[in-house]
Amino acid sequence: MNATLPTAEVLRSALAAQLADLPPTQAAQAVERLIANYRGTTPTDAPVLRDRSDVAAYAAYRMPATFEAVRSALAALRAAAPEWAPATHTDIGGGTGAASWAVAEAWEEDAPRTTVLDWAEPALALGRELAAASGVPALRAAQWQRSRISAALRIESTDLVTVSYVLKELTAKDRAAVVTEAARAAQAVVIVEPGTPDGYARVIEARDRLIEAGLTVAAPCPHSAACPIEPGSDWCHFAARVSRSSLHRQVKGGSLPYEDEKFSYVAAVRFPATPAPARVTRKPQIRKGLVLLDLCTKPQELRRETVTKRHGPLYKAARDTEWGDAWPRDDASGG
Repeated sequence: MNATLPTAEVLRSALAAQLADLPPTQAAQAVERLIANYRGTTPTDAPVLRDRSDVAAYAAYRMPATFEAVRSALAALRAAAPEWAPATHTDIGGGTGAASWAVAEAWEEDAPRTTVLDWAEPALALGRELAAASGVPALRAAQWQRSRISAALRIESTDLVTVSYVLKELTAKDRAAVVTEAARAAQAVVIVEPGTPDGYARVIEARDRLIEAGLTVAAPCPHSAACPIEPGSDWCHFAARVSRSSLHRQVKGGSLPYEDEKFSYVAAVRFPATPAPARVTRKPQIRKGLVLLDLCTKPQELRRETVTKRHGPLYKAARDTEWGDAWPRDDASGG
């Protein structure tokens, strides 16, 4: 496989090759069950991913979306700390390794040494196979370790920890302990959850715990103060465009070549970082001669900014701005 291809394309190809023997009808049935159960209250000592077909279906269903969400969060972290590059990475609850694929792409020039921890051995086994088929040296060198993700978790010191789409699977006690352990061990922690009110609530809880542990927020927030959203009134989330392969369309149904993955996240660090001055928290509204931007800004403020043609280069930049982007953009000055 050609390792020079974009990692998202490599991932789609690797999934297609590894899952070719799984009948689409069987995959679709497994996906229906997993949608209902996998992100529920299953105890962490009884993985829902029971066998190869479960894991294969879940990988086809979720791996591309998880990859794109983590990819977006890492891009925001890199923008806040462009000179920083991790030498080591631990992916807690990494399953088949979607977050590790995103990390390998983010620092492809010098990708970190990755260790993937998960309780489900079938998920780790497929993750190993996908990594081996990737042609990406950092993925092929990754370590895949069976480990219960709970309050008993202990990890070695590492530069970067990712925890993606994991916290809902844990009890409140285990969630707190896992985030605390990530904060203790890492220089940077990136947590990603579904872009739902309860996913956002888990991210905010984790954000508070990371700050208490001495980390500062690099993204998406422009500050490390309290979130300005009134609890229960709204939630902070973003969207990542996911290209859907034919396999993905078979498993999930539908005919569109893409979908939008909604996610919430926080990236917090122990080293100097420069958060965005403001973050676009809604899809920009483009109207005749103006753009409306909903922003989270310093200090602890939510506001709407109206950018018109009179603003010159700022207006052009606003028209090109997307949900989740930093504002103002680097190209907004016209200089």
